[in-house]
Formats: sequence, C-alpha cells, structure tokens
Amino acid sequence: MFAPSFLNNRNLRLLLFGGKGGVGKTTCATAAAISLASKYPQESFLLVSTDPAHSLADSLAGSRPPPNLKVLELNAQEYLDAFKEKHNRKLHEIAARGTFLDEDDVNRLLGLSLPGMDEIVSFLEISGWVEDKRYGCIIVDTAPSGHTIRLLEMPDIIRKWLEALDALLAKHRYMKKLFSGAYRRDELDHFLETLAFTVKQVQSLLKDQVRCLFVPVTIAEKLSIRETAALVDEINRIKLPVTDIIVNKLYPANSCQFCIEEHARQMRDLYNISSFKALSGCTLWGVPLFAIEVRGMERLEAFWRSIGNLTGIFPIPRLVPAESTIRVEAATFHPSTDAKLLLFAGKGGVGKTTMACATAIRLARDFRDKELLLFSTDPSHSLSSCFDVEIGPEPKRLSPGLSAMEIDAKAEFDALKRLYQEELELFLSTLLPNLDLTFDRAVMEKILDLSPPGLDEVMALTRMMEFLAEGRYDFIILDTAPTGHLIRFLELPELINQWLKVFFELFLKYKNIFVFPCISERLVKISKNLKQLRSILGDSTRSQLYVVTILTEMAFAETKDLMAACWRLGINTPVMFLNLATPVSDCDLCSQLNRKESIMNSLYRQTFRCMHQTLIYRQGEPRGLRQLSKLGEALYLQAGQNLFKKVIPEGGHVNTLPPLAYQCQEERGTH
Repeated sequence: MFAPSFLNNRNLRLLLFGGKGGVGKTTCATAAAISLASKYPQESFLLVSTDPAHSLADSLAGSRPPPNLKVLELNAQEYLDAFKEKHNRKLHEIAARGTFLDEDDVNRLLGLSLPGMDEIVSFLEISGWVEDKRYGCIIVDTAPSGHTIRLLEMPDIIRKWLEALDALLAKHRYMKKLFSGAYRRDELDHFLETLAFTVKQVQSLLKDQVRCLFVPVTIAEKLSIRETAALVDEINRIKLPVTDIIVNKLYPANSCQFCIEEHARQMRDLYNISSFKALSGCTLWGVPLFAIEVRGMERLEAFWRSIGNLTGIFPIPRLVPAESTIRVEAATFHPSTDAKLLLFAGKGGVGKTTMACATAIRLARDFRDKELLLFSTDPSHSLSSCFDVEIGPEPKRLSPGLSAMEIDAKAEFDALKRLYQEELELFLSTLLPNLDLTFDRAVMEKILDLSPPGLDEVMALTRMMEFLAEGRYDFIILDTAPTGHLIRFLELPELINQWLKVFFELFLKYKNIFVFPCISERLVKISKNLKQLRSILGDSTRSQLYVVTILTEMAFAETKDLMAACWRLGINTPVMFLNLATPVSDCDLCSQLNRKESIMNSLYRQTFRCMHQTLIYRQGEPRGLRQLSKLGEALYLQAGQNLFKKVIPEGGHVNTLPPLAYQCQEERGTH
C-alpha cells in the first residue's frame, strides 16, 4: 500500500499526532491505531489522549476497537491523585529535610492544586508505560500545538524539578555525613534516581529515529500551515523525528463552483508551503474532505485508503476571488458599553481567532470613545496570521481605538524569576553575609524550578488584569486556548487565590527570614488584580463568553462540555456562533455536507435554545483588516438594535442577558 511510513513500521514504540486544533488529529491518531492493531494482531497497542478535551470516545462513536488495542482518555487529575497518594510521604520528607518549613507549611504547599500538572502527570504515565514495555506501540493524540510542545519539553522541566528536589536533600546528606562519618543512600535517593532514569529513558526514545515519530496534521489554510511550520520548528529543536505531514480535508476539483473556489484556495496555500524551511524536507500526504464525518470503526478503517502523496505535484494555483460574499443568518448583538471583558471560546479549528478579530474591529468602530485590547492567551497565537500583521508581546496599534497583543507567558514568568533571583542575591549578600548558607542558597535558587509548567498562564492573566486596573484599556477581548485548556484558564483565579493565601501566610510567619519586598509587593498586586477578575467574570453585565463551534458531532460533544463548565463556573454565555456552514448546492459533496449540518444545526438550537445562535457560512479564510471588517459588519446588528434586556431577579442583582438566556439560567438552577 502506498502510504505514510508509520502505517507499516513495526519498530515504532511511540507515535504522536499533533497540530492546530480542529485539523483532525484525533481522527488520524485513532485511524492509525486501528490500522496498526489490525495489521499486527500479535502485538499490543495503546491509544491515549493527553488533550484535556478528549475526543477518542466521540471518534469511535461506540464502536469496539480491535482486541489488541486499548483506548484511554487520560484523566490527569486521577493520575495526579494516585501519584500523590503513592509518593506524597516521600515528597513531604524531602521538603521537610531540606527547608526550615514546619509540617503544617509543607502540608499546605503539597496540597495546592497546580495548573500544568496534567502535562507532567501525562508525561510520567507515558514514560512508565514505555519503560514497562507493556505495549508494543503507544499512539498519542496530543493537545493543540502550544500544549503539545509543553508536553514534549517535560524531560527538561522534570529534570530541573528533580535537581531542585535533590538540592533539598543535599544539606541532609552533608549533615548526616558530618555527624555519622558516612551517608548511606536511602529510599528518597532511590525515588529521585528512579524518576530520573525513567525520564532519561523516554527522552532517549523521543529522539530515536527508528522507534519514535511525530506526525503533524494540518489543513490547507495559511493559518494552519503557518502554525504547523512553527510547531515543526519546535519539534526539530527538541530533536523529535518528523518525516510525514498529513494535509486533511482537501476539497475536490469538481464542477461545483464552491468546491472549485475552495480547491483553488487550498492549492494556492499549499503551493507556497516550500517557503517554510521546517516543512520542506517532509513528505506531504493529502486526505480528502469526506461528506460523512469520520466516526466509528467502518469509516476509521477506510480513512487511509483515500490518502495520496502530495509532495511536488501541486498545480500552479488558479486565481481565486480576493474576497468572497459573506453570508450570515441571524446576526447577533454585541456587548453593552458597560462590559469590560469578552471571551471567545470553543474547540480548536472552529474559527475563534477569526471571530475575535472581526468582533474587535467592529467594536472599535462602535465604541469610539473606548480603548480596546485584543489579547491572545492561546500558547499558539494566531492574531498575527489573521491580521497579516506582526503582533508581539506588547500592544500593537491596529486601528483607531484598537490594539492587539500576543502574550509571551514564558517571558513574563522568566521576568518574575529574574526579580526573585535579584532579591535573593541582595538578601544573601547584604543581610546574611557572614552565615554559611551553601545548601540553603542552592535550595532557594532552585525553588522556582519546582513551579508547575502552567504557572506561565498565571502571568498571562496577571498582565491582562494590570491593563484593566491601570485604566489603560476600557475593554478586553480574549482569543482563548481550545476548550480543555480554556476551562483550566477560567479556573485559575480560584487556584491562584489558594496559592497566594498559602504564600502570604508563609511570608507573615517567616517575615524575619523572607525579606523580599519587591516579590511581596508583586504578590499583593496579583492578589488585587485577581479579585477584580473574579468580580468581573461573575458579573454578566461586565463579562460574557461567546461560544464558537461548527456543525459536526465531535464539535457538538465538546461544546456541551464547554457549556457545562461555564454554567458550573457562573460564566455568562449568551451567544453562539455556528461557523463554517456549507451552503446549499447541486454538488453531491456539498449537498451531503449541508444535509448533515442542517441536522446538527437543529440539534444545537434545541440543546442550547437559551442562547442566540448565529450561522456563518464557509467563505474561505477572512484575513486582513478589510475582510475581517466586512465579517464584523455581517456578524452584528446595527447600533440601536441591541437584543439585551435588563432583568432584576430576587436579591436585586442586575443581569444584562437576553430574556430567554436568563430564563434558561433559572431552569439550570432548578435541576
């Protein structure tokens, strides 16, 4: 069979699928796992999802996989709880041996919920399975690009973590040797050595050209191709093998005018793929757009039969219209002028960034007396690609009243670490110059390496709230990460509040030891900003979340999860954009897509009847200020046509919601 190498490679022990959200990673990973399990029935396979918004069960649609294939949607919290239960005593003893903290302090610190721990736990679990050789091959359906990179950087993160834990034990070893004349390694040393060995084993496997492969999945659109190139650049930096790239959802070159235009756009974007150095050495494989969603064993087994080698065969792209007619049904309202925060959320690849950009342009025109900031919290930023303008970690002016920014969360956290190091150096050299703090210094220098990888998201939140607190911007529009990580993002204020409570108690308790005025001031500022954020998120007049989704069963399942989380967290969700709908056509492919999407449209309207739903038809890839401005015009009602109605329930709290949305909130409260 003429197919990608990973479908015929018996030597593979780890096969990872990654890419921008919504490109078909889950379908590719599931179809590959089924193909390998069927081809090699004597071997055992594991298909595992590390994306917090799992889709493996939705992809299988109730079908039973081959008996030699185990399917697991990894629940990071469950594995984290198990890890703590198994190793908490060891971690507690390490902390107690290496610091001046008492038992209560250590218990409070170890009991904190930490964002980013899901990536650590996911990596450690996969590492354990690899080391045990329990499965012939592990196929991984990863989270969207930014969090995939973080997962694959775990060896370095955990190595620093282990070095910090080892530093905590160093003083104990020294004192033991000083007073006993010798030090015999105990179970704590063995615990750290075992973890270090496991991580080293997996790090070696990740760079093994024979036994490991990373497969990027993309679609033939500029935003997706650019993100794929950035992803492969990072993968190459980590030195993971990449040989094949899957280009999914290709339109046919048939007689349908809509298909012809979409096919021409795709070929034009693929024609320029060689300009990305990172992608030039890979084999490109094309998969057609299927009329029926690829779910269930029968369609998953047939998935790879339609694949074709695209490398070097692109025709010269035909000219296509620079702009398409924008078709929107049931234009919606935009937030009132009292609002402070608008979040765009949904499954990856549904058009969140496009909707956020178009909305920002429209609001800047309508709110002429306000300063607006379009702010991306997705680790794989797309604002630059969407606007065709370079946007960086500082606000960039795009038009009157509108600026945009792609937060560099890692740089923000590195700045905090530098501040800590500077204060630590001053503290040790000025306040305690005559004390021998060799071991304590090592511990204090490495202590921030014990911070979870998700702490950079905290810094992103903090920076955003500083803008509001300073009055620099009147209104912020958030282009968020895909569903699973967005839910974690929305939960961060409460988690950070727990951290700050513990740290403030420690600062007060050990105020004669912790003399870090700048860090203390920074924590106080973070605390105040978080209180403001929690207040805004809980106030429907000042914050709203607009859901963006598409008319597929897998997107519908993920949207239900998102809505459940929003309702649980008390986030106001008055609007839903049903994006990328297929127009009516005589074309067989378009007709089948339209019929299927019409059924899903009815299901969305029935399930989320409390929300205003706007249908947006597929229209190429709106990019640049001009096209995004036209989309913004179509999405929203003209000034004076606001559908909001103020409702004052019992207790006197004012909610600005559509009447039906408020009614549904009351219904939810009674169930």
